[in-house]
Amino acid sequence: MHPIIIFSKMDFSQSNLFGYIEDLQELTIIERPVRRSLKTPEEIERLTVDEELSDIERAVYLLSSGQDIQGTSVVANLPVLMRQNPAETLRRVLPKIREVLHVAGVEMQLTAAVSFLTVLQEELVSIHTYSHSFLHIILQNLEHRDAGVSNAWLETLLAVIEALPKETVRHEILNPLVSKAQLSQTLQSRLVSCKIMGKLANKFEAHIIKRDILPLVKSLCQDAEYEVRTCICRQLEHIAQGIGAELTKTVVLPELVELARDEGSSVRLAAFETLVNLLDMFDADDRSQTVLPLVKSFCEKSFKADETILVSLSFHLGKLCNGLYGIFTPEQHLRFFEFYKKLSTLGLQQENGHNDNQLQVQTLEQEKKYILVRKNCAYNFPVLDALVGHLPEILELMTNGGENCGSENKLLSIPDLITALTTAEQRAATSLKWRTHEKLLQKYACLPHIISSDQIYYRFLHRMLTIILTNNVLPVQKAAARTLCVYLRYNRKQEQRHEVIQKLIEQLGQGKSYWNRLRFLDTCEIIMELFSKSFFCKYFFLPVLELTHDPVANVRMKLCYLLPKVKSTLRIPTDKHLLQQLELCIRKLLCQEKDKDVLTIVKRTVLELDRMEISVDAFQKRFYENDLLDQEKERQEHLLLEMEQLEKEKQQNEGRSTNINNKIFEKKRRDSKTSSVLAKSITLSVPGSSSATSAGKEDKKSKLVRSQSFSTQALHPKYNTLDKCPNKNSATGYTSSVSGMGKDCTLSFTDDSFRTHSGGNSGNAAFPSSSSRNLYNSADQKSSGNKEIQTRKMNILLWVKMETSGIICSSH
Repeated sequence: MHPIIIFSKMDFSQSNLFGYIEDLQELTIIERPVRRSLKTPEEIERLTVDEELSDIERAVYLLSSGQDIQGTSVVANLPVLMRQNPAETLRRVLPKIREVLHVAGVEMQLTAAVSFLTVLQEELVSIHTYSHSFLHIILQNLEHRDAGVSNAWLETLLAVIEALPKETVRHEILNPLVSKAQLSQTLQSRLVSCKIMGKLANKFEAHIIKRDILPLVKSLCQDAEYEVRTCICRQLEHIAQGIGAELTKTVVLPELVELARDEGSSVRLAAFETLVNLLDMFDADDRSQTVLPLVKSFCEKSFKADETILVSLSFHLGKLCNGLYGIFTPEQHLRFFEFYKKLSTLGLQQENGHNDNQLQVQTLEQEKKYILVRKNCAYNFPVLDALVGHLPEILELMTNGGENCGSENKLLSIPDLITALTTAEQRAATSLKWRTHEKLLQKYACLPHIISSDQIYYRFLHRMLTIILTNNVLPVQKAAARTLCVYLRYNRKQEQRHEVIQKLIEQLGQGKSYWNRLRFLDTCEIIMELFSKSFFCKYFFLPVLELTHDPVANVRMKLCYLLPKVKSTLRIPTDKHLLQQLELCIRKLLCQEKDKDVLTIVKRTVLELDRMEISVDAFQKRFYENDLLDQEKERQEHLLLEMEQLEKEKQQNEGRSTNINNKIFEKKRRDSKTSSVLAKSITLSVPGSSSATSAGKEDKKSKLVRSQSFSTQALHPKYNTLDKCPNKNSATGYTSSVSGMGKDCTLSFTDDSFRTHSGGNSGNAAFPSSSSRNLYNSADQKSSGNKEIQTRKMNILLWVKMETSGIICSSH
């Protein structure tokens, strides 16, 4: 004989005993003081169980003569006993549990409710046996005096109703429900009846609900206790779904209208939330004539009520406005919008301009509710798809503050914008809504308008490449590929562009997975659309042709479909060697291809390639529009290179001016000691030196003025003739009026590549030579040089912004 405290051979860590079983782990803490207090032989004898007893006999013994904690452990392990020996457990253990539960404490009651539900969910017995053996025990303990115990048994019963046959539910639950829902019954009994009715509404046909349940519902809606009216009001949604739209209009809606005018705030709140959830079941007349006036009245009175109502109203406002869409008049639209604005600033603005010190200090609980109201307003601000669809316009307005401010002022007012954008993309990626993720990636192509090239490179560009490599949804991959190409198109650092191009070729074009190589071809197709022909030929033409040797037939087949577009990027005679490589690859495919489907596509592609004409470097009328568009793309690419060069020149000038200023300061320091002596000596020894010195200063001043005047003529916006030299682009359909782009402009770029694509001969801007610079006018030269670079940079930025807008819009 050994003393034991709990059922030693039973498993206490059963995951199917739900969360409450975790509370039983605290029993080990209770066990220690119990053991220390059990000192007498009589007490030890009471807690001693023969270890030779079977599990069933031990369970019966502990339920009959054991301590309450031992009985609780037996009840917790009821599912284990049902698996091992269901017949004996039902015959001997379950009756003992039923007897003990009459006098059991809260812990054993809660444990029994969980164990009974586990037996049902794991189907350890047939549903007929369950209803015969377990259902009566559940119904007996349903109205326990402890509210927590009653709710636990109610949850078990509601789950049982789903599994029980209709006839059993009718006889064992519905028929007794008629008497338990009467006003003469206890409050707890009537509350339980309300919740059961909501579950029964989906169990029976509409005519049975109309005959047996709706009379009880009407009675409970008129109950004297507001708790009962609130409870049955929240069940009207389930009842309406069970009886259909017609009965809902004639029976449920009148009850909701009356409950919405109830004196109890919790009843009115429940009626409002139920109305919102049932909007789809009401027709336009009901919504305009009945629901809208109720909602309008509820909103008007909400600020005078408890803050809890404001929290619920702010949470359901978006769903409410969406459900009433189409019946609002313009005046009602404006009224609900003003109401939304008031909710969204609740707790932030004080009345009459008084500050917090002049008003009564709000309680912490009230402030928490105000914060929750504003959070709900932010949650209800869009319908998510509408927000994503207008993301470019919203971001543009947010960063510009509604005005056309310079790029250097962007993001100052919204420092967390980039973090918010990256977080939004990550959440969309982890959700199951891939269409939202795809749409978001497409709209992120607007970011070159919003943030700098470096921010895009470090925070977004590599993320797009990761999505292409790892995401499993094809539309999402293609959207990321297009957005990546847009980022590459407007990246301003050649080193970064080369790095991205190298990664595209190595990780996609030469990737181990054929899926990546297919995405490389998709990306190349986008590059041919967004970039100039020369750019594609320089970086991607040969990597694409390498895929003619790909071991996967699907890759070769996709390449064959792409070859006509690849050939269209060539220009003769400049790209003659690339044309030869293309013809060589096609001949190899015709001779060596073994896959029948690929060979069929190759033959069809050869015929199409033979019919194609390749544009030549000389002007050809039939290629006029395409050539103009390609020249425009190439010019934009050169502009980005020029912008990068300007940045480097600016940094060099700043470094050079710093060194000169240091030398000036050192010379002044050395000469300050002898300046007075020299001045006196010159005055005494050279007659008329004053006039000579004055003339020398005037001569230097006049030279400086002439230099600045010439520089200003060439560079100052006033003389840039932006409005006098428009460059009409027939391919894109908009006018560019930036200095250096047209025939009559006074400023042109020094790079030969820009002269090739300019509209005509433009005069070169004159810059002061380095030999004319001296120590005394270095500061002025620095100012003039910076003005020159800034002016050129502003002109290029303006032109790039105009061009970027056209390309990005067309890409979508």
